[in-house]
Formats: sequence, C-alpha cells, structure tokens
Amino acid sequence: MADQDAQSPVGSEPPALPVLRWHELPEGPVLVLLDQTRLPVEEVELVCTDVPALVRAIRTLAVRGAPLLGIAGGYGVALAAARGYDVAEAVGLLERARPTAVNLGYGVRRVAAAYGAAAEKGAGAAEAAAVALVEARALHREDAQASRRMAEYGTALLEELLPGRGYQLLTHCNTGALVSGGEGTAFAVALRVHRQGRLRRLWVDETRPLLQGARLTAYEAARSGMAYSLLTDSAAGSLFAAGEVDAVLIGADRIAADGSVANKVGSYPLAVLAKYHHVPFIVVAPTTTVDMDTAEGTSIIVEQRSGQEVTELTLPQVVSAGGGGGMVVAPLGSPAYNPAFDITPPELITAIVTEEGVISPVTGVGLAELCARSSQVTIS
Repeated sequence: MADQDAQSPVGSEPPALPVLRWHELPEGPVLVLLDQTRLPVEEVELVCTDVPALVRAIRTLAVRGAPLLGIAGGYGVALAAARGYDVAEAVGLLERARPTAVNLGYGVRRVAAAYGAAAEKGAGAAEAAAVALVEARALHREDAQASRRMAEYGTALLEELLPGRGYQLLTHCNTGALVSGGEGTAFAVALRVHRQGRLRRLWVDETRPLLQGARLTAYEAARSGMAYSLLTDSAAGSLFAAGEVDAVLIGADRIAADGSVANKVGSYPLAVLAKYHHVPFIVVAPTTTVDMDTAEGTSIIVEQRSGQEVTELTLPQVVSAGGGGGMVVAPLGSPAYNPAFDITPPELITAIVTEEGVISPVTGVGLAELCARSSQVTIS
C-alpha cells in the first residue's frame, strides 16, 4: 500500500493541469490533449488535427472521463467544421467512439446543433465554424463552473451527514481535473475538504481496468499534496470492517432515469459494502451525465474490454491500443470477463450530488425534477 502524508501549505496550489486546449496554428486549428495513457510516468501532449485522431484518442483512453469526453466531443465537431470536413460524418464517428459515457454524445450534439442552426440561418462555412467553436468553449466553461458547485454541494453534504469532524474518504477510478473542465467531480469534493484541513486520508482504489486510480487519482492526489493511500480494489472490504472509511465518493459515466449509476467496474461492490457498514455512498456527477432516455440501469450498454488486460500484465498505453505483448499471468487461451463498468441501483446510493443540488433519497422523480431545473439554467 502506497502512502503519502504530506500536506500542501495553505495557499500553495499546483498549476492547473493542461488537460485539453484548442490551439490555432498557421496550417489550421488543432485540439491538444494531455495523453493520459502516459501518466504518471510522463506528461506528454497529443495533437489531434482531425476527428479520426480524436476518436482514436477517446478509444485508447488518452482522453477519458465523462465530463471531459463531452467537452472533447464538442471541440471535435468544431474542429471538423473549422477544417472543412463533413460535420455530419464527424458527429457519427464521435458519438460511436465510446458507448457508456452519455456526456460524449451530449457535447457532440449540442455543438452540432449550434453549427446547424447557424448554417440554416445562411451563415457561411467559416461563420458557422466560429459559432461551433463558441459553443464548445461555452460547454467547457460551464463544466468548470459545474465542478466548483459540485464541490461546494458535496462538502456541505458531508458536513450534514458527518458534522464537525475530519474525513477518511474512499474513492474509485479517477474523477479529478483529468476528467473535467474544472477540478473534477468526486475528487473535487475531496480536494475542497483537503483545502479546509479536514481530510484525514483519501483511500484510492487502484481501479481496473487500466489502474486509473493508481495511475491517475494517486497522481492528482500527490500533485495536490493530499494525504492518500493506494489500495487494491479487493482490499476495500477490510477498510470498512476496520472502521477506516467515513464516506465513499465516486463519479458516474451515465445515470439512468431511475437513478441507477454506471461507473467504473468495482463501484457496485463498494456500494454493497457501504450499505452493510452504514457508510454514506455518494455519487458526484454533472447533470449532463443523466440520461433520461435510459429508463433503468439494466438498459445501459456496458463496454467490454479486451481479456488481455486480465490475462497479461502490460503498460496501459499498449493495452489501450488493443495490442498484447505483456507478461502472461494466466494460462494461454484463458477466457476473461473484463467489463469496464458496473451498475449501482439507486437503493444503494445515499445521494447524488450535481451542480444543481443534491438528490437524497435517490428517486426517478427527484432526478427528473432536478434535470428540468438544469435544462432551464444550462442549455441555451
């Protein structure tokens, strides 16, 4: 188990992560991404000049995380428009890039709608492309604002549930600045608690597939000077039994209309453990992650990843590209079950925290009312 006990001095914050940015070059605009498959070993930027390159980055998890996928998808439409590519074709490629995270399709459709509306009003290609870029930047800005509000609502909820104390928080997968236009979702709550001097420890599940907790959340926690410990996913139960977890904070890739949550595989057993041990299980996600067209959790498409990620040990950038070549740890030909996500039903969730407020208890009616408010506020 890896431990870090250092705390960053008050007012001493690391520079913001350069996760995604639009860059104008003489030969045309590009979308510049921090290649997350190379973390934590090195910070390397990936330059996408067209939509197929961005789709590859999405599929290989060079860019990932529900809110950031929506932002990337929006910029992808703007990129296609600015470079004179077929926007309708770009929309189709981007929407199919990953099936589970609903934010990707939301961002793509929103920017495509702005582009289409401009074209219908008689705007030329360059003017319509400029409108698309404005909409993508608005989406980016709104997500940063949503991140801040989720952190505020989340810390207030923790104080309500566990008043007057410091917290040992357990988190799964990666939900920080690497997935967001701001400081993240669930991780942003833990970071705000840390800045208040009330974070006793952040327990970080290593998180399969691709060890996104170990590689990315631990990287962000160390970078922020947080006290954290890394653990295997299978060790979480012993922490609950020892009374070392005050609350669980996770993000979401899709929230169905009934309040069921799709998140990185391993989230559901954490919810079961939390329920048994009377520990709050809190989901933090923007309203763009809610899919009212998906009635219930069983309707969510769960991405199945290569069995080589289970039968071999290899570098994440090699696995994500679909190749083998790692050290074999299972008999050759062993079948493997490797879903990227699982589904947590609403009855196991203490609360869902969004930028529009907190839902608790989690019900379909409450979710619908909150999304109705959100539509009036955030969607132009």
